[in-house]
Amino acid sequence: MVDNEPTLSSIEDYDNLKGPKKTIVWTVIISGLLIGLIFWGAKSYFGNVNDSIPVQDSIGKVPVK
Repeated sequence: MVDNEPTLSSIEDYDNLKGPKKTIVWTVIISGLLIGLIFWGAKSYFGNVNDSIPVQDSIGKVPVK
């Protein structure tokens, strides 16, 4: 039963990535960074809005019928 379990050293790319797998990993990392950079740029450009509604934290006089 112990011989049926795979070991880390038996996995072909345990220690390092080679070829297309390495390219895919780097593509995903670079894509994630670029998407994050786009969202950060959009937030900093469109983040300051001047059309907000003022809100008072205190409750004023409530009209009673």
